[in-house]
Amino acid sequence: MTAQPDSRFDVLSEILDERWTCRQFLPEPVPTADIERLLTLAQRTPSWCNTQPWQVIVTSGEETSRFTNALAEHLLVHPQAPDLEFPAAYTGRYQARRRECGFQLYDSVGITRDDPEQRLTQMLRNFELFDAPHVAIVTTEADLGVYGAVDCGLWVSTFLLGAQALGLGAAPQAALAGYAPFLREHFDIPENRQVVLGISFGYADTEHPINQFRTSRAPLDQAATLLA
Repeated sequence: MTAQPDSRFDVLSEILDERWTCRQFLPEPVPTADIERLLTLAQRTPSWCNTQPWQVIVTSGEETSRFTNALAEHLLVHPQAPDLEFPAAYTGRYQARRRECGFQLYDSVGITRDDPEQRLTQMLRNFELFDAPHVAIVTTEADLGVYGAVDCGLWVSTFLLGAQALGLGAAPQAALAGYAPFLREHFDIPENRQVVLGISFGYADTEHPINQFRTSRAPLDQAATLLA
């Protein structure tokens, strides 16, 4: 079998190295043609038995504003109710990585660790989509269980890499899935669909301080075991 040229691997590696979670967007909308290109690319994502369980709702313009305004009112008086269970706990290295990311985020915008009010304000930016002009709501078929959600995770990865390749910023947000009943009603999502997450996307405000930090990655020996 002929090996593929290193250049193809290098291109993918470069896109992965460059990708980051955008937490402040510019108001400029993405052309519909580019959104369709991105979604068409993501359709090439592999899935178990080619079930392709993902279904995606994408907002633009007034629909994005209508969504964020209604969500802001809803979350003031309703508790979280995700379709998929959130993590039960963060311990050990997982807690350490989570804290590192959180401290980097708050430090980037000058929020101290003893300022709960400002930390709450920043957390609520999730539900303002960080001012993104678009959001993609990703759902899976309930009957497909955890593996349907896993396949959707693969779709999200393709979407994020495609967005990076198109020069777009993106932020995958489980926080939005915390209000699954609201999303189901707002977007008329059938009961047989489970909300996996939302992805805010658009053009990144690359000058904003919150977009300056980058998270680390664990060394290979913490993620893989090679047996021979």
